[in-house]
Amino acid sequence: MSIQLGCAPINWSNDDLPSLGGELTYQQCLSEIALAGFTGSEGGIKYPKAFDVIKKAIDLRGITICNMWFSTEFTIFKNEDTYERFDKHLDYTYGLGARVVGAGECGITIHGNEEIPLFKNRPILNDEQFENLADGLNELGKRAKDKGMKLCFHPHVGTGIETKAEIDRLMSLTDKETVFLLFDTGHLTLAGENPVEVIQQYINRIGHIHVKDVRRNIFAQVTKNDLSFLQGIKKGLFTVPGDGDMVDWDAIFKIIRDNHYEGWIVVEAEQDPAIADPLEYAIIARKFMGEKLGL
Repeated sequence: MSIQLGCAPINWSNDDLPSLGGELTYQQCLSEIALAGFTGSEGGIKYPKAFDVIKKAIDLRGITICNMWFSTEFTIFKNEDTYERFDKHLDYTYGLGARVVGAGECGITIHGNEEIPLFKNRPILNDEQFENLADGLNELGKRAKDKGMKLCFHPHVGTGIETKAEIDRLMSLTDKETVFLLFDTGHLTLAGENPVEVIQQYINRIGHIHVKDVRRNIFAQVTKNDLSFLQGIKKGLFTVPGDGDMVDWDAIFKIIRDNHYEGWIVVEAEQDPAIADPLEYAIIARKFMGEKLGL
């Protein structure tokens, strides 16, 4: 498997704030992903849940569902419920073509609450929560491996795992053979980390990649004014590779090329589609990544 390029439907319709792009159809979303030159999409709330319906829609457009977010709840100790949901999730996404599962810890999180400041009120996990999260991910990793899939953990602002120190601790507590990292340039940047350092350290343990840039002036507003994650999104906090001004793409793509990364690289740069036309920005990203990666 070589590098494959995908684009997430969150660029058309926001999973955490469904009012953004709520008027757009899933057919438009999938068609424009294909039109922009991508062969993969991630799952999202916009897409029909009925397997046969979404399978027909992606097959018509030559699109694979390469990953679909899975929310774990290990920080509130809902282990058995998480395991049960995960097994169903594996079966569903495997049938749509996914071979990775991107999981994020949502037992305790603020990123989906529009009223809570992103940085001042973020969760800090205690030792018991951290250890249960690691144990739970090890179990999910085994189940994914048995299915022929990779569990890829997604550090995300507004959760208990967002800084490099937290990522390092979690990676040290989990099995490197079954628990992989979902590398996201935008969330690491928001967390105050240098994504270049993270990808350099973990490139051999990265199973899936999300690419987005951050607009420096909006980031400054979020920090200065104690805005929430979703308030930042509505203001245009994220944008696609080739448009923002905070991520060192030359360094990122050099590490990817030099280490012969194989897998999906997915544009996930949620914006308000009424302001930032999703197709226009998808085309910008596809052209930029094609030039940088020779694809």
